[in-house]
Amino acid sequence: MHTTENPLKSPSAWRAPAAVLALGLCSVLLAPDQLGLITRICTTALLVLSLDLVVGVAGLATLGHAALFGAGAYAAGIAAMNGLADPLAGLLVGLLAGGALALLSGTFLLRYNGFTLLMLTVAVAQIVYSLAQRARDWTGGDDGLSGFVVGPVLGQFSFDLEGRTAALYALTVLVFAFYVCRRVLFSPFGLSLQGIHQSRARMAALGTPVFRRLLALYTGAGALAGVAGALSAQTNAVVGLDSLAFALSAETLVMLVLGGTGRLVGAIVGSVVFGLLHHTAASINPYHWLFVVGAALMAVVLLPPERAWTWLRSRLKFTGVTR
Repeated sequence: MHTTENPLKSPSAWRAPAAVLALGLCSVLLAPDQLGLITRICTTALLVLSLDLVVGVAGLATLGHAALFGAGAYAAGIAAMNGLADPLAGLLVGLLAGGALALLSGTFLLRYNGFTLLMLTVAVAQIVYSLAQRARDWTGGDDGLSGFVVGPVLGQFSFDLEGRTAALYALTVLVFAFYVCRRVLFSPFGLSLQGIHQSRARMAALGTPVFRRLLALYTGAGALAGVAGALSAQTNAVVGLDSLAFALSAETLVMLVLGGTGRLVGAIVGSVVFGLLHHTAASINPYHWLFVVGAALMAVVLLPPERAWTWLRSRLKFTGVTR
C-alpha cells in the first residue's frame, strides 16, 4: 500500500530551520564586525515571513503590514518604559499588540479583496501612523520612543555593546518562528488556506469557513509581525515613526518578491539579499543604492526564483555535480 509521508514528521521538516540556524551562527562567528547587520536582517526576515503568510499563502493583497510591526514595536517599548524589562515578556506584549490590531482591522478588511483590500490596508496603516504621531505622551511623536532598558535574555545574557547577544537572540527567535510557520503551512489549516488562495468559491462550496480561516491567519500573521516589531525595539532600544511608515511596507513586499512568495524560505532569502544589497550599495553610493535594488527586481521579473532554481538544478545535473 502506498502511503504519503507527513512532511512535518520527516527529517526534512527540520532541514530548512536547521540550515537557517547553521548559516546564521556561521555569519555571527565569521563576521563579528557585522553583528548589527545580522540582527537587522533577522528582524526583517521575521516581518517578511509574516507577510508571506498573508500574501503568499492566503493570497491577500496588503501594503499596510508595517502597522502591525509598529504596533508591536511601540507596545514592547512602552512596556519596557513602565518596568517590564524582560525580553521574552516584551515579545509577548508585541505579539498581543500585533495580533489585536490584526484581529480588529481584519474583521473589517477581509470582507473585501483585490485592489479595494489593498487600498484599505494602506488607509489603516496611515490611521495608525497618525495616531502614533499625535500620542506624544506615549510614543514620543516625531522624536520617537527611547530611554527604555531591556533586561538580560533569560536573566543571564545581557545585551552587549558589540551586539553578539542581540544577533544570537534575533536568530533564535527567527528560527523558532520559521519552524512554527512551516508547521502551519503543512497542516490541514495551512492546506485549506492554500486552497482558498486558489479558489475561494470552490473552498466555500466544500464547506470551508473562508472568512474565519482568513481572519485566523491574518491575526496570526499580525502577531508574528508584532513579535518582529518588539524584537526590533529591544535590539535597537529605540522606536521611531519609521516603523509604521508606508516605506517599510513597500520594502517588505520588495523583499518577499525578491525571494519568492508562498514558500516561507523565500522570505528569509529575500531579506538576506535585500539587506546585503542595501548595505553594500549604500556603502558605495548612499544616494543611488535604490538603482541596484531596482535592477534586482527587474531580474526577478524576467527570471522568477522558481525558474532560476530549476535552471540551476538542471545545470548542476548536466555537469555531474549532483551525482
